[in-house]
Amino acid sequence: MYGNDFSEPPEQPGARSLLDQVADAERDLELAAQQDRPTGTEDDYFMAVIAADQKIEPRDWMPEKYRKNLIRQIAQHAHSEIIGMQPEGNWISRAPTLKRKAILLAKVQDEAGHGLYLYAAAETLGVDRAELSDMLIDGRQKYSSIFNYPTLTWADVGAIGWLVDGAAIVNQVPLCRASYGPYARAMIRVCKEESFHQRQGYEILHVLSHGTPEQKAMAQDAVDRWWYPSLAMFGPPEGESPNTAQSMAWKVKRFTNDELRQRFVDMCVGQAEILDLTLPDPGLVWNEAEGRHDYTQPDYDELFRVIKGNGPCNRERITHRKAAHEGGQWVRDAAEAYAKKKAKVSA
Repeated sequence: MYGNDFSEPPEQPGARSLLDQVADAERDLELAAQQDRPTGTEDDYFMAVIAADQKIEPRDWMPEKYRKNLIRQIAQHAHSEIIGMQPEGNWISRAPTLKRKAILLAKVQDEAGHGLYLYAAAETLGVDRAELSDMLIDGRQKYSSIFNYPTLTWADVGAIGWLVDGAAIVNQVPLCRASYGPYARAMIRVCKEESFHQRQGYEILHVLSHGTPEQKAMAQDAVDRWWYPSLAMFGPPEGESPNTAQSMAWKVKRFTNDELRQRFVDMCVGQAEILDLTLPDPGLVWNEAEGRHDYTQPDYDELFRVIKGNGPCNRERITHRKAAHEGGQWVRDAAEAYAKKKAKVSA
């Protein structure tokens, strides 16, 4: 089952686990680096590298549109990791046990690290990290719509791990094969860590769903609230996504939003059965002829409202990020002063 670390479903024999797929991508990255590079004029060379499934590197010539598209996508990804720390960080001090606090703290710390990997990848395209932060805070760049929903109970932390991180994995594993080298290499490391985040959320929900009736009801309520926002994470349906076709032509993306969404649904059905929780979709049914599950599409009107800044927590998330950014100015000033002093001494 695509992106699944759990048992293989009978309807998809031979499917490879998440970590197997990441390992395949990492091996292919190494093999591509050993191959001879194409030759030719700039544009011919660029397309030949992509056609050969090799990687465009920072010093290679690339079309300006390719560079700008990558900056947009990688920056949005990085912003999502940083903003995504907020809804779960809200529960670190309220987690039910010391063990749960330590695990959640480690996970939030991982998300910060993911943001740093991705900002570093974006910087190889000639954009400054400080500029990207300013663009996030003033609304010129976006982050994932999913992080504009509140975490109301402890079960929400489990639902985020299982559904939100699960959706992220389905989207991110193909990015391990993105045509831009620094992005693909960053995603190898991110996906290895995200697989454990999915397991952490799944385990939280499993404990709750097999606990008291009140705990199971809390887990079911969280799944009911997070299911459709998680489906919407993949973006607009085919034909309404302005960047998908070009990104696929450049092999930055490998699948459409709808293809990834379908894989996520198919992944979650079997896991929900083990959790003994119900996915909140009466239209969810196995389609024998198509070899996939039919399901009800998310509310894309709501998705666009959230993207435009009108979700439940949009303003709260950006206000918090702005305060944290301004509060950390003294650290950046100190680091800059130290670097200048060290350079002066070295000279």
